[in-house]
Amino acid sequence: MAFAGFPSRLPQVGTTIFTVMSQLAAEHGAINLSQGFPDFAPPPRLLQRVADHMAAGRNQYALMAGALPLCEAIAAKVESLYGARYDGDSEITVTAGATQGIYTAIAACVRPGDEVVVFAPVYDSYVPAIELNGGKAVFATLRFPDYRPDWDEVRALVGPRTRMIVVNTPYNPSGAVWSAADLAALEAVVRDTGVVVLADEVYEHMVFDGARHESVARYPALAERSFVVSSFGKTYHITGWKVAYCLAPRQLMAEFRKAHQFIVFAVNQPAQLALADFMREDPGFATGLADFYRGKRDFLRMELAGSRFEALPCVGTYFQLARYDAISDEPDTAFAQRLTREHGVAAIPVSVFYPGGDDHRVLRFCFAKTDETLAAAGRRLRNL
Repeated sequence: MAFAGFPSRLPQVGTTIFTVMSQLAAEHGAINLSQGFPDFAPPPRLLQRVADHMAAGRNQYALMAGALPLCEAIAAKVESLYGARYDGDSEITVTAGATQGIYTAIAACVRPGDEVVVFAPVYDSYVPAIELNGGKAVFATLRFPDYRPDWDEVRALVGPRTRMIVVNTPYNPSGAVWSAADLAALEAVVRDTGVVVLADEVYEHMVFDGARHESVARYPALAERSFVVSSFGKTYHITGWKVAYCLAPRQLMAEFRKAHQFIVFAVNQPAQLALADFMREDPGFATGLADFYRGKRDFLRMELAGSRFEALPCVGTYFQLARYDAISDEPDTAFAQRLTREHGVAAIPVSVFYPGGDDHRVLRFCFAKTDETLAAAGRRLRNL
């Protein structure tokens, strides 16, 4: 007999749209441009280094906070890119993916009754993490179609219950990139408050067209109150490894680790050691990603140019938004499902990232794919 009396902590949450669309793509043999993962291989040398460390017997628990060689490599990278010094022993923690890093930062800070400001369209893991820890998400709206923040609105949302502001740049799902002026505005909003910032920067190396990634770590007045999360999965084409990291000043990181040790304790040691080796041996791989993915973006935009889709601006990430209102007036979820079933291309409807389901007739396509995959998708999309 089923037990029916257990109250849900997340009564409004079902299966994520990423799982739904990937499953639908598999069922219909569609080209999957929905979920954000590459369909090409990681660097061969990185794979070899994992095998080397496994063969050498380094298969037991890593240190709770992360393997020291990797923490040192992260510290060197962050100082080189952003001029910020983080101590590898006390201010860097390796996490089991960025989602775990984001959840742990929220769990470490957010208490029942606290409010957390997030920006809509909002990546789907933020709000459940806030609610599971007793907090309440408060939504600022990024203006369509350029998805820029309204800092007057943000300022008005910050009050005595505000514990945290979650920011994301380069922005998933929109592909927008925040400017130095945006970071200055954020700094002004939190100045003289007890508000903590959580910066999701997993696409830090994918910024195009001469723009610069404005990491929170660049700005001392923000860095001193911020968790910064980035992802090896996105950078090295290894999303399935689920290895990421979090930066924070010593006091905040001490709280983060209190939660981290009971959520995951430690992360795959051979993978950590291999990443440390690869970062030291090929530091240019990460910095070359901007040109690599700009080429992917441009290839997909060229494929869309002969279609009735309208490609919106994309300055970062590996996602391209496109309007389809010249093709159909269907709601975006219905159109995305029909596109998958009948035309063989899976994408993500952007309305799912809004708390109220705001529907601008926009889909999100992932261009972290081979040119052959993107060309095949383009042929199908031009037939609509």
